[in-house]
Amino acid sequence: MVVKIKNIDLKNLAREIKKGRVIVCPTDTVYGLLADATNKKAVEKIFKIKKRPKTKPLPIFIKDLETTKRLAIIDKNQERFLKKAWPGKITAVLKRKAANRKQKIYGIDKKTIALRISKYKLVLELLKAINKPLTGTSANISGKPATTKIKDILRQFQNKKFQPDLILNTGNLKSSKPSKVIDFTGKRPKILRD
Repeated sequence: MVVKIKNIDLKNLAREIKKGRVIVCPTDTVYGLLADATNKKAVEKIFKIKKRPKTKPLPIFIKDLETTKRLAIIDKNQERFLKKAWPGKITAVLKRKAANRKQKIYGIDKKTIALRISKYKLVLELLKAINKPLTGTSANISGKPATTKIKDILRQFQNKKFQPDLILNTGNLKSSKPSKVIDFTGKRPKILRD
């Protein structure tokens, strides 16, 4: 189902995500596939929709730096950098803390976690409304380019066995690339995707 953004009701959208729905949503970079990262079935559906190998972990949207500290090991220098970079187009790969029994996150690596705080108002409001991390992967079939164009989104998922439950159509986004990915797990930060 495609919904024009003017019709969006945040409470209903949050409710759909809590039910395990996968939505295509605009972000501050490209259109993304959002789902409750603590819902195993929803996360598995994203891998199927994207035809993404399970060996390739998903990045995660979070609402604030406190969530980062709860999920990852972060030193003072990294924290200083992220305070300046977030919200924004930087995904930080950090060492994971031991899995939290209260809130298990699916689709991520056993030792690391890729986190980002988006600048996009709707994504931030959704994160606050559901109070759980969301998957933050681009809305495309693996191997195909991420896109800011709604026609490309509709074309990629048309007539596929696994499809998003909801596509939020805001028209074409400003031309942008996916977020820059920086790995902070080594001795020095390393850019994995520019």
